[in-house]
Amino acid sequence: MKGIIDCFIPQGNEEETRKNVEELKALETVHSTHVVESSFRDSHSLHLVAAKAEAPYLLLILKSQYISMGYLALERMVQVAGMTGAAMVYADHYNVSADGKRTDAPVIDCQQGALRDDFDFGSVVLFRTDAFKEAVARMKADYKAAGFYELRLKVSEKGRLEHINEYLYSEVELDTRKTGEKLFDYVDPRNRTSQIEMEQACTEHLKAVGAYLEPRFEPVDLKAGNFAVEASVMIPVRNRIRTIRDAIRSALSQQTTFRFNVFVVENGPECHSTDGTTEAIDEFDDERLVHIVPTRNDLGVGGSWNMAAHHPQCGRFLVQLDSDDVYSGPDTLQKVVDAFYAQQCAMVIGSYMLTDIHLHMLPPGKIDHREWTLENGRNNALRINGLGAPRAFFTPVLRSINLPNVNYGEDYALGLALSRRYKIGRIYDVLYNCRRWDDNSDGDLSREKENRNNTYKDRIRTWELLARIAQNQAQ
Repeated sequence: MKGIIDCFIPQGNEEETRKNVEELKALETVHSTHVVESSFRDSHSLHLVAAKAEAPYLLLILKSQYISMGYLALERMVQVAGMTGAAMVYADHYNVSADGKRTDAPVIDCQQGALRDDFDFGSVVLFRTDAFKEAVARMKADYKAAGFYELRLKVSEKGRLEHINEYLYSEVELDTRKTGEKLFDYVDPRNRTSQIEMEQACTEHLKAVGAYLEPRFEPVDLKAGNFAVEASVMIPVRNRIRTIRDAIRSALSQQTTFRFNVFVVENGPECHSTDGTTEAIDEFDDERLVHIVPTRNDLGVGGSWNMAAHHPQCGRFLVQLDSDDVYSGPDTLQKVVDAFYAQQCAMVIGSYMLTDIHLHMLPPGKIDHREWTLENGRNNALRINGLGAPRAFFTPVLRSINLPNVNYGEDYALGLALSRRYKIGRIYDVLYNCRRWDDNSDGDLSREKENRNNTYKDRIRTWELLARIAQNQAQ
């Protein structure tokens, strides 16, 4: 395996770049080492790499910091690439803290539907040079931020992306924020320009694999069916004694021209909350409040939604309110229902404000999901990790699809499936205060749970991608 890899490193701190170059040059497998002035996020740098690469394999170091390669790590990557015929391989690694403590940093398998642009391949990726050059030759756009994203999509169209479940290198973890603090990076208005590039790259990929959907939608008869009320607010809950009263008050205080009710459905292995939440709900003496404590113990959040949707008192429209959050004003429910009729859609997505528990605004503030457009929203939905809030559904359509009975990704799965056939409406006014606090279910996830959640959402995307390909082939 002598001299079979050309290595490319982005320019960074002079000392760390020097250490990277020296370590790689000392390895027998390395044919040449190059320092590239810009990162591999831009298309230009990738074209430069393709022009310079001569060896059978090429290695990209995606971060400018020092990366310590494990013993015989590159040999192992080449070996796996040879065994599988993969066009690209990537591996698990270790994170090293400032005090030298080492922790496992596993990544996950890249599925066919793993189209989110923040998919974590780690910092070290090895390509077959021929596959890399062929993919770069098909890259026509001149991206400033979506270069590597487009590259890995192009590579995946004709080759395998193989995950090596072995710890092959170490690096210092520079982004030490909690998962809840990273959650909204992709919708931060400061990142809007790069997100537009990512959307363009993803859309072109969907066209290439036969999954792109034209902006043509099935009509919905919003007057179909008989319902006890026009709308229902849906609050799934378990152990939220600190916030559940606020959520219920917010829902019951809505001022509308139509009748509505409020479902509070408990879920979890013990059928009810254990911290006083159940008792707090029962404090409310209002005939509009429908409090459901299921007798079965296998309901997740998705199952709670289904139970409310199929309940005889459910309204024509079912509107989200999480037990952590509150509506921004008493007119939210009216605006949502009005939007259904004005836009003739099967689902409505609003906009929200990020706040702390006391409703003080948190950066980046307003989240309006401008990336969801009528023309391309349902295609771009396969790239982004969420659809916005509050979400509201036309109940007959929801009943025909249902939500998966899970506690994470259930609303995303429903939104994707629904958008495959129906139009989704938008409200760009702030309708909702999304309160971030220490007890948020996604506030500070372990690496294991974050990987499990990401794997599940990628699986949802894979199923949806295949369904869209099949739908296009049937037309």
